[in-house]
Amino acid sequence: MERTVSAVPSGARGRAEHAATAAWARSATHHPRPHTGENHPLRVAITGGGPGGLYAAALLKRLDPAREITVWERNAPDDTFGFGVVLSDETLGGIEHADPAVYEALQRDFVRWDDIDIVHRGVRHTSGGHGFAALGRRRLLEILHTRCRDLGVRLRFRTEAPDDLPRTHDLVIAADGIHSTTRERYADVFRPRITAHRCRYIWLAADFPFDSFRFEIAETEHGVMQLHGYPYAPDASTVIIEMRDEVWRAAGFDELDEAESVERCAKIFAEALRGRPLRSNNSTWTTFRTVVNDRWSHGNLVLLGDAAHTAHFSIGSGTKLAVEDALALAACLEERDSLPEALAAYEAERRPVVASTQRAARASLEWFENLALYLDQPPRQFAFNLLTRSRRVTHDNLRLRDARFTRTVEREFGCPPGTPPMFTPFRLRGLTLRNRVVVSPMDMYSAADGVPGDFHLVHLGARALGGAGLVMTEMVCVSEEGRITPGCAGLYTGRQAEAWKRITNFVHEQAPGTAIGVQLGHSGRKGSTKRMWEGMDEPLEEGNWPLVAPSALPYKPFSQTPRELSRAQLTDIREQFTASAVRAARAGFDLLELHCAHGYLLSGFLSPLTNRRTDAYGGSPEKRLRFPLEVFDAVRNVWPGERPMTVRISATDWAEGGTSAEDAVGIARAFAAHGADAIDVSTGQVVADEQPEFGRSYQTPFADRIRHATGIPVIAVGAISSWDDVNSLILAGRTDLCALARPHLYDPHWTLHAAAEQGYTGRGATWPAPYRAGSRRPRTGRLDAPKPRLDLGGGATGGR
Repeated sequence: MERTVSAVPSGARGRAEHAATAAWARSATHHPRPHTGENHPLRVAITGGGPGGLYAAALLKRLDPAREITVWERNAPDDTFGFGVVLSDETLGGIEHADPAVYEALQRDFVRWDDIDIVHRGVRHTSGGHGFAALGRRRLLEILHTRCRDLGVRLRFRTEAPDDLPRTHDLVIAADGIHSTTRERYADVFRPRITAHRCRYIWLAADFPFDSFRFEIAETEHGVMQLHGYPYAPDASTVIIEMRDEVWRAAGFDELDEAESVERCAKIFAEALRGRPLRSNNSTWTTFRTVVNDRWSHGNLVLLGDAAHTAHFSIGSGTKLAVEDALALAACLEERDSLPEALAAYEAERRPVVASTQRAARASLEWFENLALYLDQPPRQFAFNLLTRSRRVTHDNLRLRDARFTRTVEREFGCPPGTPPMFTPFRLRGLTLRNRVVVSPMDMYSAADGVPGDFHLVHLGARALGGAGLVMTEMVCVSEEGRITPGCAGLYTGRQAEAWKRITNFVHEQAPGTAIGVQLGHSGRKGSTKRMWEGMDEPLEEGNWPLVAPSALPYKPFSQTPRELSRAQLTDIREQFTASAVRAARAGFDLLELHCAHGYLLSGFLSPLTNRRTDAYGGSPEKRLRFPLEVFDAVRNVWPGERPMTVRISATDWAEGGTSAEDAVGIARAFAAHGADAIDVSTGQVVADEQPEFGRSYQTPFADRIRHATGIPVIAVGAISSWDDVNSLILAGRTDLCALARPHLYDPHWTLHAAAEQGYTGRGATWPAPYRAGSRRPRTGRLDAPKPRLDLGGGATGGR
C-alpha cells in the first residue's frame, strides 16, 4: 500500500475533496434548493451496508434531514470479511470537511505510522516518511452505523433489497460490492468488464501490531510467496498472504481447508509473525478481479464503490475509493439542478480519478505477479523497485519522504554524490553514453527525394545540443518503395548518405559527448500514405507506389492491399538493408537500430495478426522470427563490430490473438542471441483496431519484463515526460535507457533543463560553450519538489 505525503489534495486526486467541500459550504448558506423529486431526491435507497454505502447515507441525510434514506444490507451488522482499513490523507481531509463528527470518531481509533519495512532474503530495509492511518473495518462500520442512526437513516440488516427500488424511490445507490447483483441485473446497460488476475490471496489477522507496513518475501520450494502486513489496532494487524496461482497449487493450498491454510501460512512466515498464530474470519483464497464499467448510472440508479470499480489492495484503495465516491456523489446531488445532471457530473468527476488509480493499481498488481523476476536485484534497489512499483511514488517523491534511504539506493546503484541516476553513463559495446536520455525516433516527413535537408540538420542538431546521451533519427527507409510517405528520409542513395554525414559531423563537432544513431526500416503495408498532418495512414490521392508485406492484408479497409513477398523479394529487401547499413556506417552514425515495430515490414513478420504465411517464414513464432533475424544478421555482418546495434519491437499488439508480453520476451531473447546490444521496447501500431491502455509510462512494464527475463539491456519508451520518471525507472532497474519523443519536440534542451532543475552540473550534462551563460540563469521555484508533468497524451513516438 502507498500513501501521499501531504494532506493537501492537488490535481485529479483532490477534486473529490474540493467538490465535497464546496457542497458543504453552500449547504450552510441558508439558501436551500427547492426540494422536489425531480431535482432533489428525497426518497433514497442504498443497497449494501459497507463503508461507501453507509457514508453516502450519512452525507445525504446530513445535507437534507428531510430525506428518507434506507440502507439494505443482506448480512448482520457485525459481519465483515476483512480486518483493517487504511485511509489516505486526501480522503481524511474530505471526511473532515464533510462530516466532522465522523472524522473525530475515526481520529480516536486510528493507528498511525510512517515506516515501510521490506524483508528480502533475511535483510530488512526500512523507508520512512510515508504517513499511514488505519483502523479496524468492524470499528469503521460501527462508527458509520452510529452516525447513520443519529441522523435518522434506516438500517435494515439481514435483509435483501427489493427488486423494485428504482420504481419506489427517487434515487437508488448500488453500493453492493464486487459481486453487485444490481450491476449484473442491468449488465446490458452498465456493460461491466471483469478481469481475473494471476495471484491468489487470503485476508488474515495477527493479534499483535506490526510497527510498520511490512512486505516480506518467502522463497519456498514451491515458488515465491509474499506477506503484506500492517497494524490496524493497538493489538492487531492485517496480514495478507499472496502468491501466483501455480505456486498456490504446487504448495497444496488448493487441498487445504481454512484452518489448515491459516496454520500453513503462519509457519511459512513465522519469523515475521514472531512465532504467533494467524486467525481468520470466513477467510478464503480468492483471485483479485478488476471491475470496469462503461456506465455508472441508469435512470435513477447509480453505482458506487466496488460495484462500479475495483483497484488492487496493494495500493490500499478499496475503501478510499468508495468513500471518495460518496463524497463526490453527495456534492454533485447538492450542486446540480436535476438528477440526470448530478449523476452525469458524478461520473465525469470520478471516472478519471478512478481510471488513474486503476492504472496505478494494475502496475502494482502486475509487479507482485512478476515478483520472481526481481529477486536477484541488489537488495536496496529491490526495495526501491517495490516502493515505486505503481509509478505514483517516484524517485523525487521518495527523496522528500526519506532522503537517507534514497541516497543509499543511489550509492548502491553507482551514482556519484550529487548525481541523479539519469546522469550516470551507460556502455553499449564500444559506445559509452554520457547519460541515460535518448531522443526517440520521430518521423518528420520533411525530406525531399529521401534526402535530409536543413530542417533535419536543425532538428537533430538542436536536440544534440540539448544534452541527451543519444539522439536517434526518424525511421530511415532502405528503399524508395519502403517509404511511409513522400516526405520520408532514406539511405538508399549516395546523395542521401552525404546529407546524413553533414548531420553526424555537426553532432560530433558541436555537441561532443552526444551520440547519434540511425533507425533503419521499411514501411511494408503501411507505406504510400499522406504525411501525418495531411491525413495519417490515408493513401495518397495520386502517385501511389505498390506495397509489399509478409501477407496480402491491408492495414485499414481503405488502405492499399500489399503483395505477399516472394522468396526472391525477401533476398532483395535483405540486401537493401545491408546496403543502407554500409552507407550509415560511412555517414558516421554511432549506433544502428533495426525497426521491427509498429506494423512496418519486419514487424509484420513477427505478429501472427499480420503474418499468415504458410512457408518457412510464417506459422510458429520461430518461423515468424526467421526473416527479421536474417536481416539482423546481414546488417550486423556489415556494421562495424565496435558499434552497437539495437532492435525496436512492439512488445504487444494490444489486440486479441496478437503478440503478447510473453511472446515479446521470446522475440527479445532471439535478437539478443544473434548479437543485439539492447532492445528498444515499444508497443502497438501493428493493427488498426488495437486497444492500447494509454497512461503515464504505460509501455515501460514491457521493457521491465524483458530486461529481467532475458538480461539484455532495454530502452523504455511510452509517455515518459518528466525527469523524475526517468530517474525512477533507471534507479528501480526497470530500464537502462529512457527514450522521450514529444517532450523533445516541446523542449529541444529537455536534458539540460532537467539537469538545471535538479542542480546538477556534472559531465553527464555539459552545456555547449555558447550556451553556458544560460546555464547560470538564476533558478526559481522549489528544486526539491517534482515539477508539474507536461500532459503529452498517448503515443510515444511522435510519429507513427
